[in-house]
Amino acid sequence: MTVGALRASAYHRRVTRVRVVLGPALILAVGLIAVLIGLTVSGGAAAPIALDPGPVVRWGLPIVRMLADLAAGVTLGTLLLAVVALSPREPEFGRALDLVAAAAAVWTVVAATSGLLAFSSVTALAPSLEPEYGDALGAFLTGSDLGRAWLTTTLLAALVTVIAFAVRNVTALGLTVVGIALGLIPLAEQGHAGGTADHNIAITAMWLHLLFAGIWVGGLVALAVLRPTLPPGRLAAVLPRYSSLALVSFVVVAVSGFASAVIRVTNLEQLGSGYGVLVVVKVLALLGLGVFGAIQRRALIGRLVDGGRAALFAALVAGEIAVMGIASGVAAALGVSAPPEPQVPATALPDPTPAELLTGAPLPPELTPSAWVTQWEVDLLWLLVVAFGTAFYLLGVWRLHRRGDRWPVYRTLLWVAGMALLLWSTNGVLAAYQEYLFSMHMLEHMLLTMAVPVLLVPAAPVTLALRAIRRREDGSRGPREWILVLTHSRLARVLTNPIVAAALFALSLWAFYYSPLLRWAMADHVGHEWMVLHFLITGYLFAQVLVGTDPVGNRPSYPLRLILLLATMGFHAFFGIAIMSSDALFAADWYGAMGRTWGLPPLEDQRWGGGIAWSVGEIPTVALAIAVVIMWSRSDDREAKRRDRAADRDGDAELEAYNAMLAARATADARAGRE
Repeated sequence: MTVGALRASAYHRRVTRVRVVLGPALILAVGLIAVLIGLTVSGGAAAPIALDPGPVVRWGLPIVRMLADLAAGVTLGTLLLAVVALSPREPEFGRALDLVAAAAAVWTVVAATSGLLAFSSVTALAPSLEPEYGDALGAFLTGSDLGRAWLTTTLLAALVTVIAFAVRNVTALGLTVVGIALGLIPLAEQGHAGGTADHNIAITAMWLHLLFAGIWVGGLVALAVLRPTLPPGRLAAVLPRYSSLALVSFVVVAVSGFASAVIRVTNLEQLGSGYGVLVVVKVLALLGLGVFGAIQRRALIGRLVDGGRAALFAALVAGEIAVMGIASGVAAALGVSAPPEPQVPATALPDPTPAELLTGAPLPPELTPSAWVTQWEVDLLWLLVVAFGTAFYLLGVWRLHRRGDRWPVYRTLLWVAGMALLLWSTNGVLAAYQEYLFSMHMLEHMLLTMAVPVLLVPAAPVTLALRAIRRREDGSRGPREWILVLTHSRLARVLTNPIVAAALFALSLWAFYYSPLLRWAMADHVGHEWMVLHFLITGYLFAQVLVGTDPVGNRPSYPLRLILLLATMGFHAFFGIAIMSSDALFAADWYGAMGRTWGLPPLEDQRWGGGIAWSVGEIPTVALAIAVVIMWSRSDDREAKRRDRAADRDGDAELEAYNAMLAARATADARAGRE
């Protein structure tokens, strides 16, 4: 190689290294400017009247929190991009994991620093080497919700750092993405999310906002860092995949941000406050990001596929990163600024009612016939699950139709009906009253575990996805490949074992209601979401084993299906009767202490709940039994037709061979008798 070529190569490496750091540097610089301006506008760093921790803490905490959010976002977004868009066969995969490790290491440091600053903000204690300071810090990190949240985040970030260095298995990395998403829950429960009548929706909105903003920001920063090392063909393949993630993230961030703003800014006049101005700026930044995304999807991706517009891509990414920096800085300033609508915990009210002390919200109005239609309790998580579940299913049907394939209309109708019932169960009157009436809680439970799965399972969503989603040829794992990995995994084989599915379906009833899990699901929003997910999954698995058509590794015979169904019916009926005949109140310190002045007494309402478990729960079971019998009959008909066609082709050779075997046995028996 000539001296000129060596110099050119060295220059190219220096330029590449400069381009690699431009994306993170740009978002950090813009974010820092935005958070400083935001704190000035809203007064979020102003000295409090009492217990002033000092300017370093007041200004440093939101700045470090912004850095923690950005580092967490780059960690999560890059890792998700690696496991759903990048190929382990290409150098891009290893470089992405290097970025994940670096971002996670930064996340660890700034999360630990945030915990220390949060401690100083609460106690106004200056850092010290004295034992008293260490004891107070330890008590804060282990004995308070805020301290445990930052301690959990720090440990999670450190663990992800190690995983990113040591692990290259795509499945393990996918599980790490799930772990990071769940690890953000403790932080979502802090700050403005806690202690108000809108506590549940605030927590869900905050968690969704942290999660999908991180995916969006982190994926874009990853593209900016990887872009100089990605060949044009690979960029053209990866960019559309990121664009799909960004589109979903845009919708979720917009919905969750709107929900959070409505809680804290209740009228247009409040938009003139410092807090309201920051909300307006954040909305404008979100709209700007939407414009960038539209340009990316409509104008840029196709041209990149054709091999051009690299300069336009670089400019577009730089502009989008700058706007994301503004949004991140404003969000950090909002997190420490007092909203115009006071966020007063129920325990701080002058004379809180028992319901307010238990749930953080006043009692709903008396349950009347009209309330079944008019009363709603929005749960953003399941609202978005239903919206995306319906949209993706219809998109799959449309894709099949466009290429000339058919998909049964009844399956589409069943899916839409199941999604509608799921929406009503988790957002309608049942969600509004399940904390106050055991009977409403039980009805929600029965619909989630029995009625909704009976509608969703025959719609065969996995089969539709496998037919509609394009297969990847570059070694990366897209949605189709991940579905195949999950459905063929050892865990899936265990869960879809008929005995295991039936045991989970039946025994989890007793385990939930005769343990502290019921109280946890009532008192903790995370516990309630776990309850909904658990009963939906166990019901879906059981229905899938019985009447599903999606691929399952352990499909039982039809007689065994009926035996399992009849056994669980009896088990279910016994459970309902046990509740009806019980003289002890479930979660007595909850349902018995609510202070209701309307409706049935708690114990009588509980007996109604037992009746619902027995009667309403059996209706879907009967439907399942009928479906199993019909499927069994059709299976026999198909087998008979198959044998008739085989007989027509080979002259009934199978029957002739069977008769010859019988004749040979008869001859042998006669000969043995003569001897």
